[in-house]
Amino acid sequence: MASMAAAFASTAPAAHGHRHGLRPHPPSLSLRTHFSPPSAGRRGGGSGLRVRSGLIEPDGGRLAQLVVEEPLRRARTRESLTLPRVKLSRIDLEWVHVLSEGWASPLRGFMRESEFLQTLHFNALRLADGAVVNMSVPIVLAVDDADRHMIGESSKVALFDANDNPTAILSNIEIYKHPKEERIARTWGTTAPGLPYVEEAITNAGNWLIGGDLEVLEPIKYEDGLDRFRLSPANLREEFTRRNADAVFAFQLRNPVHNGHALLMTDTRRRLLEMGYKNPILLLHPLGGFTKADDVPLSWRMKQHEKVLEDGVLDPETTVVSIFPSPMHYAGPTEVQWHAKARINAGANFYIVGRDPAGMGHPVEKRDLYDADHGKKVLSMAPGLERLNILPFKVAAYDKTQGKMAFFDPSRPQDFLFISGTKMRTLAKNKESPPDGFMCPGGWKVLVDYYDSLAPADNGKVPEAVPA
Repeated sequence: MASMAAAFASTAPAAHGHRHGLRPHPPSLSLRTHFSPPSAGRRGGGSGLRVRSGLIEPDGGRLAQLVVEEPLRRARTRESLTLPRVKLSRIDLEWVHVLSEGWASPLRGFMRESEFLQTLHFNALRLADGAVVNMSVPIVLAVDDADRHMIGESSKVALFDANDNPTAILSNIEIYKHPKEERIARTWGTTAPGLPYVEEAITNAGNWLIGGDLEVLEPIKYEDGLDRFRLSPANLREEFTRRNADAVFAFQLRNPVHNGHALLMTDTRRRLLEMGYKNPILLLHPLGGFTKADDVPLSWRMKQHEKVLEDGVLDPETTVVSIFPSPMHYAGPTEVQWHAKARINAGANFYIVGRDPAGMGHPVEKRDLYDADHGKKVLSMAPGLERLNILPFKVAAYDKTQGKMAFFDPSRPQDFLFISGTKMRTLAKNKESPPDGFMCPGGWKVLVDYYDSLAPADNGKVPEAVPA
């Protein structure tokens, strides 16, 4: 992926991280906020945006980077071998990764009960100085009765990965009840069966939660060929500074990039330039943690994104490609706040929000789980996200008269074709081509190759997806 590596110019600083045998798996969009010309400034109830140099500060004023410094790692690792052990699931490890790099700043470990309750009930945390930062999804670690008994009166535990490698130490611990039903109801707005994250990480999890201060023994690595794309918030801030970015606009996705997405991203940059910014940089930030079974796996998505850059759909000089390590909840307006908040910590001051962000179909009924417009409305009002700018955009669709993706014109609806994700997947599975101009040819071929890899074998069994 040499061409895509050029999109962020250099990989993360060389470090021998902890190796884990786990691989993260795995819209017409709209943008929104208040703003006026750059000179107007922004304060109080007014609507203005001031162009200024420097990246937006992380929540809490500094990144909570929780990886143990190199000189102390051997001693901490030896200590971990003397402590009660808690085994991490794959999703637990992804949260350790998220916490270790500061995506959840100012959070410094798995949530204690006070933080958990604030997150569930307020979607925010109040800091010691009275400031409020957004936090909409619980970042918690579950343990069962046997774990709780084994921990006993210890104030520390060691966290071990699935291969029994020591990964982290959790100190000053607090163990409290895991109210699963309340957590599910408040995070997803439903307790209907079939929610992917719930079935993977909550239903069969322990009845207790353990919070505390986290020290991660080594940087988390997956050894899947994609670690060079996993830039931490600190790495990203260094790269944006190196490129002299005066604005950073983030675009999260968990799907292949089509030309409608590219239209939104390139038009966002054009608008930022018109507002007076000199060098706005795009953070193209695919989600790299847990995703549901029918989503395209991360390795294939990254290969598709590479082709998008190779074909010139996006400009590598103004695009930084990186993987966001968080697992996916599919919790709609609640989760999109987490996605936005994490990008503030990476240096983004603009966020592109799509139609039905972080949404999914209802697991039982034949309808969407969330109102398609609620995500962008919630982002405009969410506590602790006041510093983030969300830009308004029209819907993109395929314009049959121009043979390309364009912004939908309601005065001539007959000229537009909406190609849903379901339709796109069906075409790719059947090795059919979408209309010219919907997706770059190289990117489409990757998608067809992925679904071809899932074709039933001679014995009728569908193989598991192979890495790209």
